[in-house]
Amino acid sequence: MALRERALVSPRSVPSLPKHVRIQYDPVRQAFAVLSPEKVFWPNDISLDILRRCDGRSTVGHIIAELAADYDAEQEAVAADVVAFLQEWSDKLLVKL
Repeated sequence: MALRERALVSPRSVPSLPKHVRIQYDPVRQAFAVLSPEKVFWPNDISLDILRRCDGRSTVGHIIAELAADYDAEQEAVAADVVAFLQEWSDKLLVKL
């Protein structure tokens, strides 16, 4: 069995959601869910902000800059959280790099 090489997040990575992953509003819970085959994730507002920016066009560096501006935070502080989040979701095959 061949192992998949782990994709690593870098500022130049251009993340996107794979075809099998989508964001959908759940009116019962009044919250957004991330749906993938046989799994449902309930991201918090900041995670949802990151995922919505994974459009296959924006680099991780651009996403970090936008979030830092939106949340009036230092880019360095935002960068660590964004990279860790995207790495975890990439490892779970929920984000493509």
